[in-house]
Amino acid sequence: MNPTTNPSAGVLARYGHLMNIPAHTRPVTLLEGSTPLIPMPRLADELGGGFELYVKFEGMNPTGSFKDRGMTVAISEAYGRGAKAVICASTGNTAASAAAYASRAGMRAIVIIPEGKVAAGKLAGAVAYGAEVVQIEGSFDDALDLVVQISEHHPIALVNSLNPYRLEGQKTAAFEITEILGEAPDWLCLPVGNAGNISAYWMGFMEQRQRSGTGLPRVLGVQAEGSAPLVLGHPVEKPETVATAIRIGKPARGEQALEAAEQSNGRIIAVSDEEILHMQRRLAASGVWVEPASAAGLAGLARQLREGHITLDELRGKRIAAVCTGHGMKDPDIIARSMPAPQRLPAELRALEDALVGGR
Repeated sequence: MNPTTNPSAGVLARYGHLMNIPAHTRPVTLLEGSTPLIPMPRLADELGGGFELYVKFEGMNPTGSFKDRGMTVAISEAYGRGAKAVICASTGNTAASAAAYASRAGMRAIVIIPEGKVAAGKLAGAVAYGAEVVQIEGSFDDALDLVVQISEHHPIALVNSLNPYRLEGQKTAAFEITEILGEAPDWLCLPVGNAGNISAYWMGFMEQRQRSGTGLPRVLGVQAEGSAPLVLGHPVEKPETVATAIRIGKPARGEQALEAAEQSNGRIIAVSDEEILHMQRRLAASGVWVEPASAAGLAGLARQLREGHITLDELRGKRIAAVCTGHGMKDPDIIARSMPAPQRLPAELRALEDALVGGR
């Protein structure tokens, strides 16, 4: 396919020539990608200042999460070879994305979800796009094992991040960051669940360096403390966290994630649910509403600064890009449960004036 610089063309049209994909691939797109890299000067000042902070807001993709970048490629490859059905295990975002792109191609989408907490907004998306949703009595890792087995014995395409074409699409976010900044950021902070995204970003930055000689970021991957197998060094049998998108106890791309952290002179750490929710509120106070898991990367940066593992002297004059993987509307339950009831007033101007400006 011919490359284009049109920012609304979708990632296959823009970057397909930089992807390792088969010739039979037939583009199935919702014009994903080209998400904003938003400067966050106030939040940078709150964290100590002296550096530039940007949020790569992947919640602006068509189904509200970064999954669309990889899903367009995985579905396009499957569609091009004549597959009639796709399957995935999901904690939410993958389900919605797979269902949307499969629907776009006229394919059957089957979604296996774990028991317990799957955000209603994500599950509703999968159903709205026409997916067949099955819930199992087990974890995400159990669900992933099952869909792998199904795809090995039946003509159903697996579109989880074990599918290499998912990473080919997701790496394009690294290209976009470099294009906007003119070079790679000094640090890249992002949440880690199944570890496909951190692996894809590192792949993208490495390829960018090989092509154009740009530098490489140090990578800070962040898990939730109740779901931190890469930090603990062993699988977590029953992961628990409010950040449902990263509630995964056995990451499929765990080894690649650890390699990315080591090769970049970075690290993978864990933060508490309280820190994640606090950063979610801080991001919203600067106009960017993300789902809880999306705030993990910046929550990790805040902890590293607070504990002195990264110092402000080290960051002075540097550029930091934080990946926020999903929109707040994907998982609004935490906000909805904690918000106060709105003030009730009679429909009178005087009452409204007294409430809003009286005594000021």
